[in-house]
Amino acid sequence: MGAPALSSVGVAPARAGVTPMAYWPLVWRRLRRDRAAVAGLALVAILALLALAAPWLAPYDPAEQFRDGLTPAGQPLPSTLPEGSLRFLLGTDAVGRDLFSRLLHGARVSLTVGVLANLLTVAIGTLLGATAGYWGGWVETLLMRVTDMMMAFPTLLLAMALVAILKPSMGIIIAVIGLVYWTWIARVIYGQVLILREREFVTAARALGTPRRRILLAHILPHLLPTVIVWGTLGIATNVMLEASLSYLGIGVQPPVPSWGGMIQQGQAYYRTAPWLVVAPGVAIMLTVLAFNLLGDGLRDALDPIQRGRD
Repeated sequence: MGAPALSSVGVAPARAGVTPMAYWPLVWRRLRRDRAAVAGLALVAILALLALAAPWLAPYDPAEQFRDGLTPAGQPLPSTLPEGSLRFLLGTDAVGRDLFSRLLHGARVSLTVGVLANLLTVAIGTLLGATAGYWGGWVETLLMRVTDMMMAFPTLLLAMALVAILKPSMGIIIAVIGLVYWTWIARVIYGQVLILREREFVTAARALGTPRRRILLAHILPHLLPTVIVWGTLGIATNVMLEASLSYLGIGVQPPVPSWGGMIQQGQAYYRTAPWLVVAPGVAIMLTVLAFNLLGDGLRDALDPIQRGRD
């Protein structure tokens, strides 16, 4: 699992003749013309609504085991839709729990981890990358060498090691993902700040005696917003997959809390007799990752300074 591609996201503000107030409506119009991005946005909205409304949409408690939720041979029940019954929409799992209810509650776990972990990732990476790029000197050397050292470790293996040392929980998973993935955004932000700190408006602010901290916060960080927005979208897809990978390996969100990766791990023993136990959460992960990638790609194009001149 690599980092999202952000090379086409520029640091320049809107082109000449486009005021800041008109810039974001321009981005929105460009985004609406991208059908793939609109489809991704719609799918993200649907997933978010399903996750938020899971306690009301789920017909059963995701941890409830039904006595009649298994066949007489002790196998999971298939979907009851072909029979005209709505009791178990997607069937049951290996211990008689409703799969549809677990999928909905699993969406809450995956999206919560994906969004919160990515917020932490972007915050750490932006802070360290911008500080190293603008301050320079020994601060730059120290922060970038730490970044290089972190990037030398395989991300998944590092996350597995940290989670194994600590007690697995949702909070630990969010913290670990944030602490292992910030290096990519830090590198990108660092490179952009190196360019921005030589721009005329930064030179003018320094000539006026503006404090360095204020220049960084008020003059440089706003120009990094396009990169932060794109990363904040594309990174969620990566974090959802990482959370699913950790749960599949048994060191992620722990049962009985439903997790899509954990559901695949629990259902793989029945992939021949009850393939829905693997297919359903697998499709859910695929659609979530696809949705955020489509939206992130659309945002990257809409925020691209090269594209701005064509509008």
